[in-house]
Amino acid sequence: MTTTTRVPDDDLPLYGTQTSLSLDNFAGPGRTLGTVPAFVRNYAYVKLAAAQANCDVGRLESTHRDAIVAACREVAAGAHSAQFPSALVLGGGGTTTNMNMNEVIASRASQIAGMSIHPNDHVNASQSTNDTYPTAMALTVFELAEEPLTALDRLIAVLDDKAAEFENTPHLGRTCLRDAVSLTAGQSHRAQSAAIHRVADGVRRAVQSMTTIPLGATAIGTGLGTPDGYREAAVGHLTRAAGIELHSAPDPFDALAHLDPYAEISSAGARAAITLAKIAADVRLLSSGPTGGVGDLTIPAVQAGSSIMPAKVNPAIPEYVMQLSYRVRGTAYTVECAVSAGELELNVMEPVILDSIVTIFADLAAAASSFADRCVSGISWNGPRREGNLAAAMDDWVTLASSSGYETATTQYRTSTWAESSHEPTK
Repeated sequence: MTTTTRVPDDDLPLYGTQTSLSLDNFAGPGRTLGTVPAFVRNYAYVKLAAAQANCDVGRLESTHRDAIVAACREVAAGAHSAQFPSALVLGGGGTTTNMNMNEVIASRASQIAGMSIHPNDHVNASQSTNDTYPTAMALTVFELAEEPLTALDRLIAVLDDKAAEFENTPHLGRTCLRDAVSLTAGQSHRAQSAAIHRVADGVRRAVQSMTTIPLGATAIGTGLGTPDGYREAAVGHLTRAAGIELHSAPDPFDALAHLDPYAEISSAGARAAITLAKIAADVRLLSSGPTGGVGDLTIPAVQAGSSIMPAKVNPAIPEYVMQLSYRVRGTAYTVECAVSAGELELNVMEPVILDSIVTIFADLAAAASSFADRCVSGISWNGPRREGNLAAAMDDWVTLASSSGYETATTQYRTSTWAESSHEPTK
């Protein structure tokens, strides 16, 4: 005989008392747990792995395990997203987040099994918020890094295409915003590509630390309440569930007390944002004009630039990139503060660290994607002043100085028609 299990209406709460209390205690603006599906999914994987491991070591009966695993799979698939209303940033070191997961999974598992499954005794068996929250957090950060890295890789490819397209197009180089020697647009774009490649690699390296997790550390790293063999089994099951090769933290006390790997990730994100902003600012400056500015290159006109001045076009995308970079850098500072604020055996500021890194990655992805596809891909070095500006290049004067001496070249430059027109000093 085939049996069916009722799937609950998400308008009816599966969560319990602890989640309900949090809705009053942490009712401020901001993300909720349910608005970060990657975190919900990865936390469900943690609970799934714990249930399987607990059964392996004799802590849970197979009927409990099967119901919990089935409920976790539903949660991981996004079936109950409305059941996670807890604020992402909250007090208590993420305990409410853990209990929101425990309560929902227990309620749903009870429906599936047709028997009572307890959020603490069964779903949270052999676990603490101390170890499950940072484990789910690490998996989430590792997963979410893919979007900004893909966007940065896209920008690298577009810059490389532009380098090839304008390999032999010369333009005036500048130092201190003054005329210098010439270089090609291809050389400029290739340098930009190299810089983005470097900062993207920095983010990649930083997030690799997220594959080392403290699952099984329980209260402050002691492992209290876990049967022999649980930790190894749980990490193995989580590796299979998440599809990532995971490793136990070599020192669980260190893993819970010190969150400097997140400061490294936020710092890498900030460096990427700084580099994006610098390149965007350069593009903005070089495209200024068309008559009263530098005017070396043109960028796509993505929208009207003024509500009063006809036909005016603004560098809207570079300005968007620059503003997002400011927010990334400010948010990275939030991570630094939170990492330094964890007292003694446990850093309870993990919620704001996670929320901040979600913001950093989202902003990086948006900035790199928009810049690549809405600006850089349409750059043309046909600015109205490029050729005229190029005439001011000091290549010949540098060559003269190398053959006839700096003083001789300086004297001839000062008496040249070009020097007079550019108001160079005479002494």
